[in-house]
Parts: sequence; C-alpha cells; structure tokens
Amino acid sequence: MPENGSTPIKPRDVERDTFGGRFMRYARVGTAMGSAAARFAGGRFLGITIDNPQHAAELTAALGGLKGPLMKVAQIASTVPDVLPEAYATELSQLQANAPPMGWAFVKRRMSTELGPDWQQRFASFEREAAAAASLGQVHRATALDRRALACKLQYPDMASAVEADLRQLWVVFSIYRRYDKAIDPREVHAELSERLREELDYGREARHMGLYARMLADEPGVHVPEPLPELCTDRLLTMTWLSGDPILRYVDRHLEDRNAVAVNMFRAWYVPLYQCGVIHGDPHLGNYTVRPDSTINLLDFGCIRVFKPSFVRAVIDLYRALCHDDPDLAVHAYQTWGFHNLNRDMIEILNQWARFLYRPLMEDKVQRIQDDGGTQYGAKVAAKVHQDLRRTGGVTPPREFVLMDRAAIGLGGVFTRLRAEINWHRMFHTLIEDFDEEALRRRQSKALSEFALPVPQ
Repeated sequence: MPENGSTPIKPRDVERDTFGGRFMRYARVGTAMGSAAARFAGGRFLGITIDNPQHAAELTAALGGLKGPLMKVAQIASTVPDVLPEAYATELSQLQANAPPMGWAFVKRRMSTELGPDWQQRFASFEREAAAAASLGQVHRATALDRRALACKLQYPDMASAVEADLRQLWVVFSIYRRYDKAIDPREVHAELSERLREELDYGREARHMGLYARMLADEPGVHVPEPLPELCTDRLLTMTWLSGDPILRYVDRHLEDRNAVAVNMFRAWYVPLYQCGVIHGDPHLGNYTVRPDSTINLLDFGCIRVFKPSFVRAVIDLYRALCHDDPDLAVHAYQTWGFHNLNRDMIEILNQWARFLYRPLMEDKVQRIQDDGGTQYGAKVAAKVHQDLRRTGGVTPPREFVLMDRAAIGLGGVFTRLRAEINWHRMFHTLIEDFDEEALRRRQSKALSEFALPVPQ
C-alpha cells in the first residue's frame, strides 16, 4: 500500500489453481462452451451458418448463470472487433455479471478465513444478504466501528481454478473460429485477457489500484473513488467505503445538461489517468460505476487496470495527428509503436478505417453526438467493413496493448451513445494532449506506481 503510514494490506494464502478445481470447472462450463465449440465446428465442417443468433442467445443464457471469469472474458472479448462472430459478440455484450449470490454459509466461511473467527466484532454491522453479485465475487454492505458505510467484496471460492479452466475453454472457441475466419488472430487477445484476469484475483492489488486512482483523480471534482480499509482487506476480501449512486441507465432520459455532465465526467475519469500517467480502466461495464444526483460519478471496480509505456501513449496521440494531417508515415510509426507488424499500404488503410471512426468526434471542433447514425450498436457497421477487408487481405494480429484500449473506447462510446450526449469532444480531448510531454509522463508514472507498490512498465 502507499508509503504514507497506512497499514498494509494483509496477505493471505491465495487459493491456488488445482487440477481438481479445474476439472470441476470444466464440468460446470462444459455444457455451455462445449456446445458453442461444437456449433463452431459444425459451421466450419458441415456448412451450418456459424453466426447464428439463436446459438448465441443460448450461449449467453448459459453463461449468465455461471459465477466466474468466463462472463467477464466474454464481455471484454465481445467488444474487440471480430474476435468472435457478430451474433455471439452482440449477445455476450449484454451479460451484466448478475449471477445469483452465494449464501450466508459461504460468507461466514470466507470472512472467518480472511479476518479470523471474531470477524463480526470488527464491524458495527454486516448485512447477510449480498448487495450485488458479480463475476468473481459478491458485495455486502457493512458499517465500520467508526460508523462509516462500507462495501465488502468477497471473492468466490476456487477462482484460480475457474480462471484457468475458463481461459482454456475460451481458447478452444477462439481456435475453432480462427479456422473459419482468419480476419483476426486471437493469440495476443487471449494472452492479454489471461494476464488481466489473473491480476483481478488479487484483491490486494485492486486496493492499490484504488489508491492510485484516488491520487490520479484527486483534482477531478466530477469523479469519486472509494477508500480501501487496509486493516479489513486481504487478497480475497476487499473492504472499502460505500459510495451511493444510481445506475447510469436511469439518466438516459434526463435533461440534456445532466446527460452531458455525466458524459464529461465519464470521459475525464477514463482519460485523465491515461494521458497523465499512462493508466487506463479497461472495463467500462455498466456495473462498475454509478451516478450521483449532482451528475458526478462513482468508480467502483479497479480489477481490470492496464498500464502502458509512455511511448504507447505518445503513439495514441501521434495517430490522431496523423489522421488530422493526412500523414501516412506518422500513422505507420504509431501502429508500429503499438505493436502491429508486417504492415503494408492496404493494411494501414484498413486500420485507419477503424481509427478514423474512433477519432472522428475528436477531430471536429464542434458540439456533436459521439456517432451520427443514432444507433445503439456503437461501431458495428464500421467493424463489419473492417472485418470484411481484413479477411480479404489475410488478417491481422492485434497487439496485446490494443485490447483494453479498444475495450475502453468502445465501452465509453456505447455509454455516450445511450446518453445522447452533445459535447465538443475535440476541445475536451485537446485539454488533455496539448501539453503532452513523454518524459514528464514517464516521471509522473514512475512516481505514482512506485508509491503504491505497482510495477512500472519497462
């Protein structure tokens, strides 16, 4: 934890990945993912239409009842263009991580293991019923001895085994789909999702992420970050202050001024950390933030955090400027810095189609909505065209760094679309990049990450 005199997060024996745990997970997941793999194989070898909405809906229904990382993986993978068939991506994007919570017997066992048999004496109150249930754990409301309202996130049992089993199952689906459609090579996508999910099992790391975000957003009055209580945290229990707010969907019909305020706060919550410290929140899922009555937002989950080298952030800005000034050499340099390889003129133009879509609202100095057509599927038409062109040219391997950047852009774009926000995105973006200095970012990043015992990218 920070070098500020606070009590460090207490480590506990982390539940390890075991063969028995993975075997049981394979059994639970096998019906859903095995069925999907069989349908993929049927589409490949028997001529059945692979992109079948009915099959996708069945898969979504099956995954929606599972506790574990597969839901989270599916949500993220569904936002990376063409790593999954369109119908599957559309269905999986609707998963809201709302599996039924574990019962009181589990809660008592988990809390006793993490804080000791006298754990209840460390709270003024602790609610038996879960306030929320997500993919890796569930949240209970509690009250601290000093009367502060708390949220206690408890990790489900055997999550290490579940992660490894689910990632292997996902690779089966990726691999079979890859035989059918070579537009996107999913190897680096899978590697990135694997590393991020394994990190999410470490609630001590998430607590440090929370402290990092509180530091990075300290000057942002429109964004609130909970405070972890180190003395009530372990690797599988994360206790933090409770932040009250409403789901963002309750704001979609509010006055334009309110919707715009929410959108501005969301934009700054995600992109101030990126351009100031090279850090991005990789999961703008609807359950990971709430909105207060004054249109400020609460960030609630810090498991899926990505830190980029300063050169990568510089390349994000370079590509923007390359598109603004029609500079193909600068665009090539940006893509190569990101990690794209074997680029030719056709591939650059295909990648630029997607980049122009994402950057277009930032390039025009005017008040506008994030997309023109008013559709709810942010980027779907452009992604379909990019996919068609990638298939024609032999495909591409997206670099690992691309995955969560794209996830954040598409996820936030979807939020802004639902809010029907009308903002001068160009001016808001330029306030973040006009004085960009790669060396200054490197110094800020190193200082901030070191303060919270987080690794600095090399």
